[in-house]
This record gives sequence, C-alpha cells and structure tokens, in this order.
Amino acid sequence: MLVLTRKMGEVVTIGDQIRIKVVEMKGNQVRLGIEAPGEMRIYREEIYLKVQRENQLAAGWNLSDLESAVTYLAAGNKE
Repeated sequence: MLVLTRKMGEVVTIGDQIRIKVVEMKGNQVRLGIEAPGEMRIYREEIYLKVQRENQLAAGWNLSDLESAVTYLAAGNKE
C-alpha cells in the first residue's frame, strides 16, 4: 500500500486517466474529488462489498430455480 500525505488542493494521479484531489478537510474527515473516465465505476468500499455479495447471491441461482418460478406462476400463483 502506498501511503501519501497531501494538503488541501493537492492531487494524486493514477495512470493517465485518474486524478484524486483533496477538496476539503473537516475534523477527522477528508473530502476527495475523483476525476476518471465515465465508464469506470467508482464505489465507496462498503458499497462495493455489498455489490459483490449481491452478485455472488445472484450467481448462485440456477436454471431449475427459474423453471420452478415460471411453473409456479403459470399455475396461477401470483405471490
């Protein structure tokens, strides 16, 4: 892990396309501005981990689960 010290307004550049700027410091919090290509997804870590868990749960479904749901709904069960 690279650990840096930055002052207000200073920037860290990652590669050619990502810039992270310190935009505000208040108490024990730091606000960062991130410039990156629009197609690049940027998440807070807690959100990223939640997305990963949801993806793993979704990947756990199989075709028989879908077939059972379709059969259930076709039988007139609407719940």
